[in-house]
Amino acid sequence: MIEHVERTRVDWIDTDAGGRIHFTNAFRWVESAETSLMQKAGLLETHWGNYPRRHVQAEYFKVLRFMDEIEVRIRVERLGTTSITYAWELVKDGEVCVAGSHTVVHVDREGRPEPLSQELRAALGERG
Repeated sequence: MIEHVERTRVDWIDTDAGGRIHFTNAFRWVESAETSLMQKAGLLETHWGNYPRRHVQAEYFKVLRFMDEIEVRIRVERLGTTSITYAWELVKDGEVCVAGSHTVVHVDREGRPEPLSQELRAALGERG
């Protein structure tokens, strides 16, 4: 399945008063990387916007601080009938600092779950 790596730096706005990241920024960086992954797969124009979050989780192993350079690594872990589960890590100097996953569900205009298209499945690397 498809993967994407994005490099970024911890900015002051990403931190608390002690210069450590605020926990919510892990999800913001991952959402940015998810967007880039969809663009890399050629799906941003045709398959974006109808994927609300169903489940998110993260485990924090090491502190990230102001000016740290990090890699956001995201990959498609599972394609369900209507959902995509991503696994991801925030890595500094080769060490995993935060690891997590999130599941999104494809919905129709009324917000009801709708099956993923074969085009999306192929682009995200499902092997049939």
